[in-house]
Amino acid sequence: MTPSSHEGLPRQGLLLLAMLSLFWGANWSVMKMVLSEVPPFYFRTMCLLGGGTGLLCVARLSGVPIRVPERQWKKVLWLAAFNLACWNALVIIGVSQLSSGRAALLGYTMPLWSTLLSIRFLGERLRARTVVGLLLGVAGIAVLLLDSMEGMQQAPIGVICMILGALSWAIGMVLFKRLPVAMPLASLTGWMMLVSSAPMLLLAVPLETSRLVMPGIGPILGVLYNVFIAFMLCNWAWNRIMQMVPVSVSALSSLAVPLIGVLCGVVFLNEPLGWQEMAASLLIVGAVASVSIRR
Repeated sequence: MTPSSHEGLPRQGLLLLAMLSLFWGANWSVMKMVLSEVPPFYFRTMCLLGGGTGLLCVARLSGVPIRVPERQWKKVLWLAAFNLACWNALVIIGVSQLSSGRAALLGYTMPLWSTLLSIRFLGERLRARTVVGLLLGVAGIAVLLLDSMEGMQQAPIGVICMILGALSWAIGMVLFKRLPVAMPLASLTGWMMLVSSAPMLLLAVPLETSRLVMPGIGPILGVLYNVFIAFMLCNWAWNRIMQMVPVSVSALSSLAVPLIGVLCGVVFLNEPLGWQEMAASLLIVGAVASVSIRR
């Protein structure tokens, strides 16, 4: 049995998922703070460029090959485009217009799209536990979104960007399975980030150069958190999880991230907490458990 054929995450995968959920979930609040002083495309350029360079340096120092094999660049470009470039460009616009919690919830409609795409293009079977996880996850997200409709109607561009970002990420997950690249995961992830930094810089220079100012210590620490934790560590961990299990399982496992994103928004940004957040918490925890924990 190959790693990707398991119905649930092995122990290493569960540890990676716990780490990923905490660090990516908290990062929605961190991004909101950074964007108060740093232009969005310059912010994402620094994250992708710094994270990609850092991962390749770590790989090289560890003795891992970092050279992209011949005739594999096209695959790397496709993976970078949907998993990182489009996702990050759209998300950074969405976060700048919506609350961190609402943006996280819309971004994590991704499991719905990725599950449907994996059935169509990867031939994955929709197991009973996946159906249960999908229903619980969608219900949890819906509970929170219904409470946020009024706020989201005031920022339609942000809503559209987040949904398109979720769709882009879902397509990227399917491509990750369809277009395997024969190279170490750390090196592949590093190159994907470096490639994705180029279009971000092309957008940042003409659109945001006039807005550049020296940020305060909080946003600077937020940028460093993104480079070393949210990008270097978490993107590697996410790609490792995708290698372990089918797309539908890894996608639904990620639903813990928006839950933590909402809770961090409550704690750090004074975003509201009510019965909806509590009900959604139970539903999302059930969704993650149903697909992540092995029989």
